[in-house]
Amino acid sequence: MKIITLKEVEYIAFKLAQEMLSFDEPTPDFSTRFPNILESCLATPFQSFSGRSLYPSLISKAGIFFYLMIKNHPFQNGSKRIAMTALFVFLYRNKKWIKVDAQELYNFTVWVATSPRTVKDETVKAIEKFLKRHLVKLEK
Repeated sequence: MKIITLKEVEYIAFKLAQEMLSFDEPTPDFSTRFPNILESCLATPFQSFSGRSLYPSLISKAGIFFYLMIKNHPFQNGSKRIAMTALFVFLYRNKKWIKVDAQELYNFTVWVATSPRTVKDETVKAIEKFLKRHLVKLEK
C-alpha cells in the first residue's frame, strides 16, 4: 500500500493556496502549519501494535486519515480542503477514486468537521461506510 508523504501534502497545500488565494480565500503558507500535528495525521493510519496494523485495510487507513486531517486542524486554515485533496491523492496512489457528487462530498466533509469528538469511533466508521459506498477502482 502506498502512503502519502509530508512533501506531497506540502505540495497539495501550496497548490491549493496558489489557486484559492486568487479568490481571496485565506490559506496560509505551509510553513505556518502546527508543528507535529500533520506528521501525526500522516503516521497514524500506518501504526501497528504487536506486529498487527491498527488500520489494516485501505478504507480503514483512509478513514482515520481523513478524520484526523479534518479534526486535528494541522493548518491554520484550509484543513478541510487539504484533507479532501490529500485523500484524493492517497486513493489515487492506491489505484482507487471516489465517485461522488461534489456537493455530497462537501456536505459529508462539513459533517465530519462538526461532529463531536466524543463520537470519534462512530464518525470514523461513518467515513469508512461513505468510502465503501463511493470507492471505485481507478480506470486508466
